[in-house]
Amino acid sequence: MKVERIRLRNFKCYGEADLGLERGVTIVHGVNGSGKSTLLEGVFFALYGSKALDDRTLDDVITTGEEEAEIELAFRHDDVDYRVERHLKLRGDRATTTKCVLETPEGTVEGATDVRERVTTLLRMDAEAFVNCAYVRQGEVNKLIHASPSDRQDMIDDLLQLGALEEYRERASDARLGVKTVLDGQQDVLEDVRSQVERKEDKDLHERLNELEERRADLAADIENYESQRENASDTLEASTEILERHEETREEIETLEDEIETIRSKIAETERKREGAGETIDDRKTRRDELADERERVLAAIDHVSESSVENSADTVDETDTDGTSGADGDAFGLSDPPESLESTAAVEDRIDALERADERLRDDLETLRVEISEGSNEKERLESQADDCESEATEKRERAAELESKIADDEDAIEDRAEKLSTLEERIETARERFDDAPVGFGEAADHRETLAEEREAIVSELGDVTAEIKAVEGSIEEGEALLEEGKCPECGQPVEDSPHVDALAEKRERLAELEAERDALEDERDEIDERLERAEELREAEREVDRLADNRDNVAQLLAEKRETLADRRERCEQLREDADELQANAEQHRDAASDLEGQIDDARGDLGEINATRGDIRSELEELRRLVEIDDEREELEREIETARERREDWRTMNDERREQLSAKRERKRDLEDEFDDQRIERAREQKHNAEDYLEKVDEKLSTLRENRTEIQNAIGGVENELEELERLRERLETIEARCADLESLYDEAETLQATYGDLRTELRQRNVETLERLLNETFELVYQNDSYASIDLDGEYRLTVYQKDGEPLEPEQLSGGERALFNLSLRCAIYRLLAEGVEGTAPMPPLILDEPTVFLDSGHVTQLVSLVESMRDLGVEQIVVVSHDEELVGAADELVRVEKDATSNRSQLERGEPPEIELLGAD
Repeated sequence: MKVERIRLRNFKCYGEADLGLERGVTIVHGVNGSGKSTLLEGVFFALYGSKALDDRTLDDVITTGEEEAEIELAFRHDDVDYRVERHLKLRGDRATTTKCVLETPEGTVEGATDVRERVTTLLRMDAEAFVNCAYVRQGEVNKLIHASPSDRQDMIDDLLQLGALEEYRERASDARLGVKTVLDGQQDVLEDVRSQVERKEDKDLHERLNELEERRADLAADIENYESQRENASDTLEASTEILERHEETREEIETLEDEIETIRSKIAETERKREGAGETIDDRKTRRDELADERERVLAAIDHVSESSVENSADTVDETDTDGTSGADGDAFGLSDPPESLESTAAVEDRIDALERADERLRDDLETLRVEISEGSNEKERLESQADDCESEATEKRERAAELESKIADDEDAIEDRAEKLSTLEERIETARERFDDAPVGFGEAADHRETLAEEREAIVSELGDVTAEIKAVEGSIEEGEALLEEGKCPECGQPVEDSPHVDALAEKRERLAELEAERDALEDERDEIDERLERAEELREAEREVDRLADNRDNVAQLLAEKRETLADRRERCEQLREDADELQANAEQHRDAASDLEGQIDDARGDLGEINATRGDIRSELEELRRLVEIDDEREELEREIETARERREDWRTMNDERREQLSAKRERKRDLEDEFDDQRIERAREQKHNAEDYLEKVDEKLSTLRENRTEIQNAIGGVENELEELERLRERLETIEARCADLESLYDEAETLQATYGDLRTELRQRNVETLERLLNETFELVYQNDSYASIDLDGEYRLTVYQKDGEPLEPEQLSGGERALFNLSLRCAIYRLLAEGVEGTAPMPPLILDEPTVFLDSGHVTQLVSLVESMRDLGVEQIVVVSHDEELVGAADELVRVEKDATSNRSQLERGEPPEIELLGAD
C-alpha cells in the first residue's frame, strides 16, 4: 500500500492542507506542537474512522470554532487506486458523520461501518493491528516491550492471523460436541425404531392378512346371492306397483273430473249471480249520479257566498306580507278582485283554483322566507350559546390543568431536592471508595494489571512448588529403596554387597538433598501464602474500582435526571402561567357570545308574529280551495259513474256468453267420466296388491340381511386395511432403521473428522507460530545487527511464547527492561520493523503492506541513538519498504529524507500549514 495524497479541511489544527506523498522516506519536520502528528492522525482517521480516536470523540476532530470538517485520502494498494472521503458536522453539542465513502474499482462503498470493514479486509488488519505494526504513534515506542508475554503473544498472533486458527479450532470443537449430541440422539432413535420393528414382526401380519381375505371372499359370495334374489323381488314389486299406479291414476282422473264438473257448475251459478249484481250496480250508479248533481248545486251556492270575503282577506294579507314591491295592495295579482261570474263549467272552476293556488304559493314563499330567518336565527343563537358554553368549559379545564401543574411543580421541587441530595451522597461514596487506594501498593485504575501480575507470580511459584514436591517424592522413594538394600547388606547405588563398595555414602547425601528440598518447599509455600494475601488485597482493590465505576455511572445518571427535572420544572411553570392567561381570554369570549345570542332572540320573536298573520290568510284561501276542489271531484266522479254504468252493461253481456261456453264443457266432461268408470277390473287390482305386499316384505328382510353382510364385509375390509397399514408401517420402519443406521455411521465418521480437524488446527497453529517465531527472531537479529554493528550486544532470543532476551557479547542474558531508555526504544523499533518485514514476506508471498509510519521516534533517544535510528530507516528502505513516513522535530533525521515536508503553526490563527522542503544535500547541490 502507498499513500498518494491526504487532504484536510478543518481537521484539528489544520484549516486547509493538501499533501501528496511519494515513494521512499518522507520526513515531516517541525517544532513540537506545530501539528506534525496531526497529519498522520488524519491518515489513520481516514482509514478507520472513530476506531482511530482512542478515548476521544468526533467532537475533538473538528477545528475549534468550526462546524464542519473534511478528510480525503487517496492511496494505491496492490496496484489498484482507492479514495476514501469523510465529512463531519456539528449538530448541537455532538458531531456526526454526514458522508463516508470509499471509491473502489468495483464501485462505491458507503457508510462508516462498511468503509471500515472494507479497509480492514484490504489491509488485512484492523485499527489496533495497524498501530501495533505499521503506525508507531508518539509515546508508544515501547508498547510491545512493556506488554506482558501473553499480551505480546496475542498482539503478534493477531498480526500474523494466527488467532483465526484458534477460532477455527474452537469452532471445530463446538462442531464435534454438536455432532456428538446429534449422534447420541440418533442412537436413541435407532434403538426405539429397532424395538418397534421387532414388535411388528412378532404379530404374524401376513398370516392374519390371509385369514381376513378368505373371510371377505365368503361374504362377497353370500352378498351376490342375496342381491340376485333381491333384484327379482324388485322386478315383481315394480310390475305390481305400475298396475296399482295406473288404477290410482284412473281413479284420480275420475275424481278430478267430478271436481271439474262441480267447479264448472259453480262458476255458471257464480257468473249468473254476477250478472244480477251488475244490474244492481247500474241502478246504484244512476242513483249516485243524481245525488252528485244535487251536491254540486249546493257547493256552488256556498262558493258564491265565501268568495267575496276570501278575496278581501287574501288581498289584505298579501299586501301586508309584500316586502319587495312585486304585488299590489289588492288581489289583482292573483285574479281575485272580482268574484267568479259563473262556475258551472269545470274549466271555470280550474281557473279559479289556479288563481287561488298562485296566491297561496306566493304567501307560502313569504312564509318560507320567514321560517328560514327564524331557523337561521335560532341556529345562530344556539351556536353562540354553545360557543359560550365551550369557552366557559375550556376555561374551567385550563384552570384545573393549571392547578394540576402547580401540584406537579411542588412535586418536582421536592424531587430536585432529593436528587441533589442523592448526587451529593454518590460523590461522597465515590470519594470514600477512592480513599481505599491511599495506602494501596498501586494507584486507582491499576488494580486489574496488579492482580494479573500477582496471579502470574503465583502461577510461577505454584509451578516451581510442584517441581520441588515431585523431586521430594522421587528422593524419598530412592531413600526408602536404599534403606531396604542396606538392610539386605547391599549397596544402595549398585546393588552389590556393602563390603568394599564405593557408594556406601550415597544414602546420606540423598537425605541431605531431601532436607534441602523440604526447606525449599517450605519457603515456596510461605511465599505462595504471602502472594495469596496480596492477591486477596488486589481483588479488594479491583472490587473498589468496579464500585467506583458503578457509582460514577449512577452519579452521571442522577445528574442527567436532575438536569432534566429542572428543565421540566421551568417548562411547567411557563405552561401554568399560559393556561391561566388562556382561561381569562376564554371567559371574556363566552360573555361576548351570550350578549349576541340575546340580541338575536328579539329578532326571532318579531319574525314569528309575521308568520302567524300569513298562516291565517292562507287558511282562508285553503278553505275556498277545498270547496273548489270538491266541485272538481264531483265532476270527475260523475264521469266515472257514467263509465262504470257502461262497463257493467258490457260485462253482463260477456258473462252471458261465458256461461254458454261452460255448459258445453260440462257436457263433455260428464261423457268422459262415464267412459273411465267402465274400465275398472277389481280382481286384477287385488292380485297386484297381494304381489306388491309380498315383494315389499321380502325386500325389507333381504335388505336387513344384506346390510348385516355388508357391515361384516366392511369390518373385515377395515381389518385388512389395518393389517396392510401395519405391513406398510413395518416396511417404512425397516427403511427408516436402515436410514438411521447409515446416519449414525455418517455421524460417527463426522465426529472422528471433527476431532481430527480440531487437533489439526491446534497443531497447525503451534507449527505456524514456531515457524513465525523462528523467522521473526532471524529478522529481528538482522535488523538489530544493522542498528548495533560492532556494539556490545551479540543477539536476541525469542522463544515460543514471544519472551525476548538480549545477549551481550560475553553471553550474559538481559531482559529488555534492563536496557537503557534509548536502547529500549531502538530495540522496540527494531521489533516493529521485524514484524513489518515478516508480514510483508510471510502472507501469500510479498504482501501489499501499508507505509511504515514513525511518529516522533526520537523522544527517548540521545544523539548517538538518533544516528542508529537513521541507519534503521535507511536499512528498511534498502530492504524494499516502498514508503516510510517519519514525523520528527530532530534535524539529524532530515538528512535521511527523500522528501521533506515542513510544518509550521501561525501564532495568530493557531492554524498549521504545510510547506515542501528539500533535503540538505539537494539544497547544497542547488547552491553550486
